[in-house]
Amino acid sequence: MISNRRFLRLTHIGPWLVLLFVAALGGCAGNEKQPEPVATPEPAVKPPPAVVRTEPRPKKPGPIPVRPLNVKAECAFRDETGYNGAMRLAIDEARVQSFEAKVTIPRHGACRFDLKDFRQTREMPSVELAHLRDRCIVRVWEQGERVTVAFQQCQRMCSGNAHDYLWPILTDTRDGSCA
Repeated sequence: MISNRRFLRLTHIGPWLVLLFVAALGGCAGNEKQPEPVATPEPAVKPPPAVVRTEPRPKKPGPIPVRPLNVKAECAFRDETGYNGAMRLAIDEARVQSFEAKVTIPRHGACRFDLKDFRQTREMPSVELAHLRDRCIVRVWEQGERVTVAFQQCQRMCSGNAHDYLWPILTDTRDGSCA
């Protein structure tokens, strides 16, 4: 048991300890270091003002129609890098009548396609030509005002590594031009 004298000492010291503890906590709370505001430097180059588009956005092609494809094109194309080619294509009621294409890719080689090396394996919804002795497949489909001629697994139809750079040929049905 605690003696009376000791009890009196604890009761007199106890409130002082609590007060000292609370004062210490209060003093610590006020001593937090406030971060100094950092000035953000002005950018050396100001961004250009927002550009407002004045020309209308190009119309997206619609869905691919499910109807027999009819197209006739004899065209040539060339871009600023020298990538160029020519194509002759005639499809009547989804039956390929003629197809010849040559694409030259500078520093990579050229690709050549001729209907005599292919047989038609599909008419709808897209025309498909399969090579007689290879895995090469040529697909032709219409979307909006464009006809796309795409190539798949046609490495043997190309010299060098041109097949890695071969893009589909797009033909405009309105004027027969291609790109």
